Amino acid sequence: MESIGGTSRSFSEESSYFDVIVIGAGLSGVGAGVRLQRDCPDSSFAILERREAIGGTWDIFRYPGIRSDSDMHTLGYDFKPWSAEKAIADGTAIREYVNATADEYGVREHIRFQHQLKSANWQSELGQWILSVELASGMVEYRCNVLLMCAGYYSYDAGYQPDFVGKDAFEGTWVHPQFWPQDLDYSNKNVVVIGSGATAMTLVPNMASTAKHVTMLQRSPTYVISRPSIDAGANWLRRHLPEKMAYALTRWRNTVWQQFFYGLSRVAPSVLRRSLLKKVKSEVGDILDVDKHFTPDYNPWDQRLCLVPDDDLFEALKARKADVVTDHIAQIDATGILLKSGQYLEADVIVSATGLNLLVLGGAEFSVDGEPVDFSNEWTYKGMMCTNVPNMIQTFGYINASWTLRADLIAHWTTRVVNHLKATGNTQFTPRIPAALAQSMPKRLWIDDFSAGYMQRVMHLFPKQGDQSPWVNPQNFRKDRQMFRDQALEDGALSFERATGADVESVAEIRKAS
Repeated sequence: MESIGGTSRSFSEESSYFDVIVIGAGLSGVGAGVRLQRDCPDSSFAILERREAIGGTWDIFRYPGIRSDSDMHTLGYDFKPWSAEKAIADGTAIREYVNATADEYGVREHIRFQHQLKSANWQSELGQWILSVELASGMVEYRCNVLLMCAGYYSYDAGYQPDFVGKDAFEGTWVHPQFWPQDLDYSNKNVVVIGSGATAMTLVPNMASTAKHVTMLQRSPTYVISRPSIDAGANWLRRHLPEKMAYALTRWRNTVWQQFFYGLSRVAPSVLRRSLLKKVKSEVGDILDVDKHFTPDYNPWDQRLCLVPDDDLFEALKARKADVVTDHIAQIDATGILLKSGQYLEADVIVSATGLNLLVLGGAEFSVDGEPVDFSNEWTYKGMMCTNVPNMIQTFGYINASWTLRADLIAHWTTRVVNHLKATGNTQFTPRIPAALAQSMPKRLWIDDFSAGYMQRVMHLFPKQGDQSPWVNPQNFRKDRQMFRDQALEDGALSFERATGADVESVAEIRKAS
């Protein structure tokens, strides 16, 4: 079904034009669909999803213990309260929340599954994106005026996998968390989890409950922070206040706390460092060397902190069901891993929790009037658009707070610009940076001050950011909220125009017919 002018009607595959097309039906795409349906009732939209299910990340990853590493009062949508007792939720609960949102707000009807965007070409003459979309039966063409990318930031096809010497000689079971075999039996087996990020720290305590022993093998430590999975304050508010009010207060409190915590890491990193390490030492005692295994050589939030809910990792370590080894791999053989120190780790199962392969805009190819777009040669506009690329908005959340906080802001801004186009009769909005400013402004990475390897491997492919608004990607909720909600759309940097072709009237007819 499509919502056009407040009414609903069925669509068929032949109906290929929409005012807005959203790519991806994960947390961001479903949230965007709700806002488009609610705030842009006179605009048609569709969501193209390459897989057969809603949920994105929370449907793809099925490894033991998969959970959020942000609280659900900020990872959840601002319009749909999170009502479960646990604020640090498991993947199943999050997947159910996204699906419930899609059903409650009628978004599922707008989703076309098994539709993968392969390429997109903007045609200025028509004021349209022409999309090449792959179905199981072949390629089809879609058209839209505004393209909203909610495809996430990593490859669905392959996780990051270092080339370990001797990997092929291993005779046990080798697993990457992104492609977890549901029939994997690791009970009473020795498991080595390679990695030190959120996935590894989730897997270790969960697998330790049934495995013989689990070792987390890391090249270097990561900062960890422990929090209860149940937010007693949020649950108290929900019992005593109307649900939406309680949710809003909790969301506000947690957002302020996230910003304060991150700000402290920028202005007083040594203070935060001491606090984090003190907590770890109080938990693990003399079981292992905290300085060696939990003390990174960088400041807090130079890379993302890892959450340990309910001290589960520490409890597994204290129960001697798990341990941590900090070393480099020399070679893998048939039965385990030889480390450069000479230590040998026997393994029946090796889990390579080594990260993701990031993609720019879902890996699709983009062109403007037939000319390929090289995003690395452009500037970012508010961290969501790219200079000289019309009518295409990218949803990318926070690396230092909950993803959905920023996704909500971008979806809201999208509805503003869609309604502005309708009101003014324009068809095109394009960020354009003055040549003199482009030459004089310092060039910074699209996400800077963040040294995580999975980011650093691909940042050279993203647009640059400068040092003044709107040519920045602040990764700061307070600044972003001001940019997206308070600043005028026609800010001198975003150029609004009408389609230039002689057949603009026929375009209008296409829109009417779709």
